[in-house]
Amino acid sequence: MPRDWSKSEALLERARQSLPAGVSSPFRAKAPVPLFFQDGRGPRLLDADGNWYIDYTLAWGPNIHGYRHPRVVAAVRRAAEGPHTYGAQHELEFLTAEKVRSLVPCAELVGFTSSGTEACQIAWRLARAYTGRNLILKFEGHYHGWMDSVLLSYHPGAAEMGDPDSPCVVPQSRGQVPNAAENVVVARWNSSEAVERVFAARGAEIAAVVMEPVLCNSGCILPEPGYLEAVRGIAARYGALLVFDEVITGFRRALGGAQQFYGVTPDLATLGKAIGGGLALSAFAGRREILELLIGGGVAFGGSFNGNPLVLAGALATLEELSRDGGAPLDHANRLGEGLMEGIRDLARRKGLPLLISGFGAAFALHFTARQALREYRDTLGDDQSLLERLVRELAAEGVTILPDGRMYVSTVHTAREAEETLAAFEKVFDRW
Repeated sequence: MPRDWSKSEALLERARQSLPAGVSSPFRAKAPVPLFFQDGRGPRLLDADGNWYIDYTLAWGPNIHGYRHPRVVAAVRRAAEGPHTYGAQHELEFLTAEKVRSLVPCAELVGFTSSGTEACQIAWRLARAYTGRNLILKFEGHYHGWMDSVLLSYHPGAAEMGDPDSPCVVPQSRGQVPNAAENVVVARWNSSEAVERVFAARGAEIAAVVMEPVLCNSGCILPEPGYLEAVRGIAARYGALLVFDEVITGFRRALGGAQQFYGVTPDLATLGKAIGGGLALSAFAGRREILELLIGGGVAFGGSFNGNPLVLAGALATLEELSRDGGAPLDHANRLGEGLMEGIRDLARRKGLPLLISGFGAAFALHFTARQALREYRDTLGDDQSLLERLVRELAAEGVTILPDGRMYVSTVHTAREAEETLAAFEKVFDRW
């Protein structure tokens, strides 16, 4: 049913007077409906016009327990009554690090920072320092933050990418210095043959292979069976490190992330989004001898807000709730999401719509495409973006929010009721097509 968004539209106009495009992150300006929100409870959001939505954006992923989870709120409230930051040591640092270590296979030591971009920066720096090499192998479509040295070949156009067997390194922003690409080589993902080719040519120069173990930022594409194991073996053979960017998959694919789910342990991992339960926190974790380069090993790293009490209070409560009863809350999110995936697929099949859904229960993506499967970023270039934009807008009109790129995140507090209402909204939309 049509919704009144007039207040959101008016607020956006006002915001444009003081913020670029009226938003704090340009990704948000791509939303077909630039909604302003005033509240959220559980899996639902309330916009400035008084409309409620079942929410599958989860603030682009961080709100793994939805909005206002009582355990997280109580922990943050207690922390807010004390100093918000010390710039020095406090107990919550090692308590939270111990919790991460208990869950994440590669985490012999843990470091905290504020954003996924920062965590990726220090992971790449550590890899280069540890190996004494400069070259990083990354993959097309994989996102590791917006800084010059990592924002390469994230979403290049078809004409920019070059030969599939020897892809170009494509800077993704005006203002990036040209030499940002000098110490990076790019390959197609999900092909161990492509990785082997790069290492055969430049293996002695490669410090690390860096990837999202599930390609969440470009369509929620799963790794092919045996692929992660193959890359693990290639990297080890050439003396390079394996780095998993688990900013999205961490504490979402499984309690221990994709590395636990797939049984492949990287040397380093970056963690973010779900770790803070909605607060600005990220982490990097890995082998002890690598992270100890931060102390006495000549690797520079810092941050006034690193590991502050406010965010770590929320993080510890978030992780304790996720791991409650052997991980029952996260298991619930993944089971509910798998049911949603199958329900939406069934509705699309019945309507004859070319909809492909990729990913896993707690994080999946919708693609309007004639393809029957997706293996890599290049496979997403044929998606019908006009149909996706229409779906996002019409779902919002029916009271369901998903991300503008078609991603849907399922929280631990979504229930069968939300799933039923969501499928009913999809059916209403598809009936009009």
